[in-house]
Amino acid sequence: MDISTAAGLKPVVAVKPTNVSVNGVSISREDIAREAQNHPAATPRDAWLSAARALAIRELLLQRARTLGLTAVPMSDENGRRETDDEALVRAVIEIDVVVPTADDAACARFYARNLKRFRTPDLFAASHILIAAAPGDIGGRDAARQSADAILAAALEAPELFEHLAKAHSACPSKDLGGALGQIGPGQTVPEFERALATIPAGTIGREPVETRYGFHIIRVEHCELGRQLPLKAVHKRIAEYLDERVRRSAAAQYVAVLAGAADIAGIDLNGSTT
Repeated sequence: MDISTAAGLKPVVAVKPTNVSVNGVSISREDIAREAQNHPAATPRDAWLSAARALAIRELLLQRARTLGLTAVPMSDENGRRETDDEALVRAVIEIDVVVPTADDAACARFYARNLKRFRTPDLFAASHILIAAAPGDIGGRDAARQSADAILAAALEAPELFEHLAKAHSACPSKDLGGALGQIGPGQTVPEFERALATIPAGTIGREPVETRYGFHIIRVEHCELGRQLPLKAVHKRIAEYLDERVRRSAAAQYVAVLAGAADIAGIDLNGSTT
């Protein structure tokens, strides 16, 4: 028995080299190995399959471009990165063969109405806290921390003016030096449990229960809350139209590739990423 088996580890299955070709044009294993570096994946096999699929699609599109007799001038982006000749041909064939309708006002309005939460400014809170720290897996330690948090919370609720003093005396967070003040907090700046609790505590008050997170237990005071506001459709119309256009473009391009693949002789890989 080898060490990995004894340790309960699954052996890594090596990628078996497969001959990949598109209409008789071979894609070398070396090219696939190089391309695999651009496809992070859970296993080397998954990276190899993604790379082989990407190169097969590129070859399929290049063959279509040559059939149409296309030429294309490579373009540069705003960062000065220039397309290769092949990238330019792929872009050209998709621009010519793939017809993508643009989103009209009605489509933008429907998307806006169905996704109102995506188009509002974030809620912002000014808050302070007292952290009674406890490690996630320490059951006894967390029980003790909860008891301490309950006692400190009771003192804070009885005498709110002592919150800063209690933070300096008991908090395990560096904010203790500022009386527990965390400053302005927006979405994603704290752990989810803490963020959810902020929305339930009225401005100018202390939360009635300690909030448990992986760090321990928090006694939270919200000083101020500025609720987000709904952005009007006019303000986000361009962003919605660009998003919808890009989504349709990707879908149309995928359908176009599927049609080309259906008429092509592709060996060694299918365009869902499986070996054949």
